[in-house]
Amino acid sequence: MKKFLRIFALIVVLALFVGTVGFLYSKSKSKPVVYDTTQAFYTDIIRKTVATGSVVPRNEIEIKPTVSGIIDQIYVTEGDVVKSGQVLARIRIVPNMVSLNAAESRVNRARIALEEARINFDRQEKLFEKQVIAESEFIPFRIAMKNSIEELESAENNLQLIRDGVSKSTGETSNTLIRSTIDGMILEVPVEIGNSVIEANNFNAGTTIVTVADMSEMMFKGKVDESEVGRISEGMELILNIGAIDATNFTATLEHIAPKGVVESGAIQFEIRAAVSLDDQHFIRAGYSATADIVLERRENVLAVQESVLVFENGSIYVEVEKEPQVFDKQLVKTGVSDGINIEILEGIDEEVKIKKRV
Repeated sequence: MKKFLRIFALIVVLALFVGTVGFLYSKSKSKPVVYDTTQAFYTDIIRKTVATGSVVPRNEIEIKPTVSGIIDQIYVTEGDVVKSGQVLARIRIVPNMVSLNAAESRVNRARIALEEARINFDRQEKLFEKQVIAESEFIPFRIAMKNSIEELESAENNLQLIRDGVSKSTGETSNTLIRSTIDGMILEVPVEIGNSVIEANNFNAGTTIVTVADMSEMMFKGKVDESEVGRISEGMELILNIGAIDATNFTATLEHIAPKGVVESGAIQFEIRAAVSLDDQHFIRAGYSATADIVLERRENVLAVQESVLVFENGSIYVEVEKEPQVFDKQLVKTGVSDGINIEILEGIDEEVKIKKRV
């Protein structure tokens, strides 16, 4: 009985050993690799570089006053469409007291001088009418009379300009009424009624009352890295992707590349400008952020493959073509334009062959 149990135990151990070895062997055998395939296809390939920036009006004007004072009225708001010469706001003059006193004093002196000149003129006119004096003696008094009248009018106009910003000789408040200098849309009104404003002069840029822009002519302003600027030139086509208008791309034409770069975040950037082609379906607001794809080269409806299937060896380019199921041979190809994902095939294969995908 003991001999039987010993033999049985030995058989069980042997069976377990054989089973374990067989299991490990079957697990260690590698499964055959099955490669996926793809085919060439026809598509458009655009080689491009990218610039970031914004869309702004070509003609944007800041309207500033020619006199200092306080905003008395504002006649427009953001978004209003205005014409050149249209009144935008009115300024109430706050006169300088020293200048005002000097102007009032000048008026008073001019009146006194005119009164004296009139008395002398009347006296000499009577003598001239009685032929007591010659005309040559009378003429200087007449001239003095006219000069005194002119001086009084000038003094009164000067006083009115200092006090009210309006001259009775012109009959219009050209200094106190702020007018648009172009046709366009009001983009910004940074002041409110009651704000003090400073006139534009040689020493001060002045206070901006409104910003007006012609929204019918927009341009893209962006920056290009120095590594890309040598590949672009004026006249190239741009494809604009405006962040606020995702569904539509706009075209633009590159018209300016800055001759000098500026340092931004440690890199040299060059400013570019491009004229944007607008349509009637979308209103582009000033300042929209945009990304511009600058088209360096374009190929339409050409045979292409995914660039990832290419094999580069010894300066040559190959693809692995399926000759039999899961049997592949290298095929030399000649390539053209690439957009980084797809690449143009000029020679070597057609759209019928199956190409091994590379992992």
